[in-house]
Amino acid sequence: MADLFDQTDTVYIDNSFGGKLTFIPEFLSTSDADILFQSLLHQCQWRQEIIHVYGKDHPIPRLQVWLGNGQIPYTYSGKTFISEHWPTAINNLAAKISEIAEVKFNTVLGNLYRNGHDSMGWHADDEIELGEQPVVASLSLGAIRDFALRQQGATRQHSTIALPHGSLLIMHEGIQEAWQHSVPKRKNITSPRINLTFRKVLI
Repeated sequence: MADLFDQTDTVYIDNSFGGKLTFIPEFLSTSDADILFQSLLHQCQWRQEIIHVYGKDHPIPRLQVWLGNGQIPYTYSGKTFISEHWPTAINNLAAKISEIAEVKFNTVLGNLYRNGHDSMGWHADDEIELGEQPVVASLSLGAIRDFALRQQGATRQHSTIALPHGSLLIMHEGIQEAWQHSVPKRKNITSPRINLTFRKVLI
């Protein structure tokens, strides 16, 4: 990150292309993160969704759950999902993270990476339901996975941030316009990771 982002405490600021990342490595204590991880792992209705890409149906390489403070629709890859009502623990987290990010989040997309073979391809969180300048906050639980970045229009990865258990990464306004991100495969990782991405869906 050193050639593009300057680090000041827990904030990475992009000086060249606009946008800001806030990274808080120890947002949750280890014990709180452990409890939340086990609760989500066993209580959420994780599903391997099928998406339609380039005329074909494909199972995504991870499990997902879509939660919100009501039944809120969200569309990506040609499929619309209706959120299940989030539990109290997620509601409390959303309130705390919303205060830090200065955005009132009303939904969270949960991704369960069962091991290092599960992944997320290159993309930006720029769906129309998120508005013109979306802010997305990502809470990581479980196995450490790399969060990879590349500039919009580029074909090569620029940099990565290793996201540890209990860490919070906030993608502020401008990031989705200037950057794409991914979670690449890491075959040496055998334990699961849960990622909660908090979003404000315009309703």
